[in-house]
Amino acid sequence: QVQLVESGGGLVQTGGSLRLSCVASGGTLNTYAMAWLRQAPGKEREFVAGLSRTEVIVKYTDSVKGRFTISRDNAKNTLYLEMNSLKPEDTAVYFCAASRFSGYVSFATNDYNYWGQGTQVTVSS
Repeated sequence: QVQLVESGGGLVQTGGSLRLSCVASGGTLNTYAMAWLRQAPGKEREFVAGLSRTEVIVKYTDSVKGRFTISRDNAKNTLYLEMNSLKPEDTAVYFCAASRFSGYVSFATNDYNYWGQGTQVTVSS
């Protein structure tokens, strides 16, 4: 069973950038579809970005298109989320997640089988 640990969150001003990392152990990331999801206070967890096992399919939620980039380094068994032009509405706990349905990217949180503990991202106005 794969274990996921996120890092890289923090406090940043509007317009700033952060890079989140998700290191996997107990399994290799390139056997799963991987995604970043986030949960803001008082809101449901939502999909942010994801890629299929072969990275042929990459998806983003509309609000982050052109600002966020998801990527994976197989040699380091690490998933990344590069976040630029951050806005206060990006404030949330960001989770890394893996899905055994590796051939596509799901927007549904229930389709993800393994989760990290989350990392807080706070964007000040």
